[in-house]
Amino acid sequence: MNIDSVWRTDPRPADAAAIREIVASTGFFHGYEIDVAVELVDERLAKGLASGYHFLFFADEEVPSAYACFGPIACTEGSWDLYWIAAHASRRGQGLGKRLMAEVEQRVRAEGGRAIWIETSSRAIYEPTRAFYLACGCVEAARMKDFYAAGDDKVVYVKTL
Repeated sequence: MNIDSVWRTDPRPADAAAIREIVASTGFFHGYEIDVAVELVDERLAKGLASGYHFLFFADEEVPSAYACFGPIACTEGSWDLYWIAAHASRRGQGLGKRLMAEVEQRVRAEGGRAIWIETSSRAIYEPTRAFYLACGCVEAARMKDFYAAGDDKVVYVKTL
């Protein structure tokens, strides 16, 4: 199957359950964080692009197995947030994440974006995530000590486009 034939940008009602499954399968997130990922889909379905949330899905047989959620940052000129990027655990290590990130970068650039900002945790479980961002050409821009909890810093990366 040609990878380009399975990308789509418009969320569907069934995607909420698929995103819950994708994010939960990673083993990285608390239940309340998974709920937030699903809420963003619901918000986009309710408000369309006025929600500020853009999505990119990689779908197997119409069911997403990887996705990204991103959007422009209010009160900035060309800065965008990457809220979520995840592949189902069964699809990890197949290059989907890097391809998804490249597609997000291309779409943000086409919208006049100049930088993508990403935040993640400093917990050890997120080491592969931090390595992924570095491998995608992101640089660490800030670290906020004990942001999420004692001993759990917020690490902010930026990808200049």
